[in-house]
Formats: sequence, C-alpha cells, structure tokens
Amino acid sequence: MNLCIRIRPKARLSGTILGPHDPNRVLRAEMFKLLYVAGWDIYNANGDQRITLANIENKIIESDAFVFTPAATLEDMFKAVSIFVGYQTMDGNLTGKPTAILNSDGSWDRLFAVLQWLHNLGTISQKYGDFLVAVEDPGALPGELSKLRKRGTPDAGRERNHKLTGVAGFENAPPPGLLANVCVFCSATLEDPAYLADGVAFGAELARNRFGCVSGAGKTGIMGAVVEGTAREGGWSGGSNVPHIIELEGLPEGLSSFWLRPDIYTRMEVMIERSDAFVIFPGGAGTLQEFLALMIFKQQGHELMKDKPVVVYNRLDEASGRRFWDPLIRDFTDLCDGCDFAVADTPDAILPLIREGLGEKGGCPTP
Repeated sequence: MNLCIRIRPKARLSGTILGPHDPNRVLRAEMFKLLYVAGWDIYNANGDQRITLANIENKIIESDAFVFTPAATLEDMFKAVSIFVGYQTMDGNLTGKPTAILNSDGSWDRLFAVLQWLHNLGTISQKYGDFLVAVEDPGALPGELSKLRKRGTPDAGRERNHKLTGVAGFENAPPPGLLANVCVFCSATLEDPAYLADGVAFGAELARNRFGCVSGAGKTGIMGAVVEGTAREGGWSGGSNVPHIIELEGLPEGLSSFWLRPDIYTRMEVMIERSDAFVIFPGGAGTLQEFLALMIFKQQGHELMKDKPVVVYNRLDEASGRRFWDPLIRDFTDLCDGCDFAVADTPDAILPLIREGLGEKGGCPTP
C-alpha cells in the first residue's frame, strides 16, 4: 500500500505574547486556526520564540512564509524590514517565500510611510508593497498567502556583476592612538554626487581625527565613498559583508580589516561589536534595518550597545527640500528613549556629538 504523506508548508508568525491577558492572544488563535485549516503548519504559534542576530537566518531557512501580526513593535518592524532587505539583496534562502503583514489596526503604517519616503528619495528602488504585502482582514490572510506563494518572489531588479573568487576575511589591528571606531550605516546604491561627496568627506574627517571607520564593506554608493575617504587620509577602516551581497556590490579598496560573514545578521553583529559609536547616514531599507537593530539593543540594555552613542545625520535633500530622515525621526521617536540617538543636521555637527556621547558615559548627547 502506498501512503501519500502531505508535508505542510510552514508559516512563521511574528510577535510576542505578553502573558495570559494579552489581547492579541485571541487574534493569534484565530489566525492559527485559519492558517491551519488552509494547509499551513505554524511556527512560533505561542509567540514565545526569541530571535537574535545569531539565529535569525536559521529561522528564515526553516520557514516557507512569514506572517506579521497587528500591534507592531520595534522588534516586529525590524524583522519585517530584515526580510525585505533579504529580498532586495537576493538572499537565496528567501526564494519563493512570501511575507504578509496583517495591518488591521494600522500599527504598521509608520513603517510603510518611511519605506515609501525612501522609495521617493530613490534609496529603495523596489516597491515595498510588492514584497511586504499588507492585508487588512484576517479572514483573507490564508488565501492571500497561498496566492503569494504561487506567484513566487518578485524580481528585485538587480544583477550579480561581481564574481566571488578568492574572497576571504583578514585582520589588521587598529594602530596605536586610535580614539575609537565609528560605524557608518549608509546607502550602497545612492549615486548622487553630493551625497557621495559627504561620504568621502566624513571618512576623511574620521581618519584626520584618529577615529577608525567601520562599514558594510560595499564598493558602491555612500558606503564605498566613506571607505575611500578614510583610505585617502591613511586611516584605519574595517568592514563586513556577505557572499551574495559582494556579488552584487563588490568590495572597496583600502580596507584595513575585512570580516566575511554568512548572512546580513551576523554581518551586522560583528559591525556593532567592533564599533564604539554609530552614524546613520542617508540610506535605504538596509540602513533603516540597522537603525532599528541599534534601538532594540539600546532598549534591551544589550552589552554590545553599552555606552555607544548613535547619531542620525538628517541631511537636507536638495531635490525635495526636506531633511532625509524626518519621517523616521517623527514617527519612531515615541518608540525610542530620548537618549537612544542624537540628530545632526549638518556634517560638521556629527563628530562633536560622537565625542560628547563617548565622553559622557551613560549620558544623553545634546542635539
């Protein structure tokens, strides 16, 4: 007798249940039932699984689809943006795996607004709604998820132009007298000459002032410009990247140390670990993802972020007449503590805020 065993696809639910009286328990149970009847197995059904930078890629590998629930938290939004970045960078572990966001309470609107703003500025070329599909009605979720799975992963519109041959990590210790390492999270795709000039100038300023520069080790965009500026001045620079992104963006010249990592999450972890301060330059979804990770670690009192200042460079965008990170600062400030980050409106204001944050342990940098 032949037995046909049907293997159910696995949908991972986001969110954490905060005790027996959490109102989301009822909605979560309803979603569980709807998805199970529709043929899905559920991961994180009880909302008790913890995801870290070290294990998140494994959670993605284990899953066939991702469902984000209402009452979005900072951590939920970080996970959703992380998956979007994975789609953008053509992470093979996400191929054919859809993401649906149940936004019945409108709690995801602030994230969607920032992603749309970055799309308007040109640092996100894809339409985020094609990848992170919003659903308003819980009853429509199973059908939408199945439809998305049949459709497949949308085309990110990118090409692998660099061959990954002979790439290996290497380490050169920072020179004596280096004051601190400053990590610059920024765009690897933005090619506006004015923005690139800012990146080169800031990288050079770090070197002249005896600060090391840590970056995502991309050759293109502001990311490459910052490394270029540091190298021109003979400064120390370290960076981390992953194989599938190196194939898209290449590696910059002039790195003093390079930390090759298998995924974007452990890449982010080593950058945070090796840095003493952080600057959020203009960027896209990846930069937003990194900002959210820093804010979450700050709130958790994570050892990796102890006494490490974060400065958001809110550059004036000449084309739009608005400052680059205005929507992020406006819509996310209430989710962050007042001391979690400072804001610099001009390049000249960045380094003084970093110095202040490093010099006043436990203090709050003054904008």
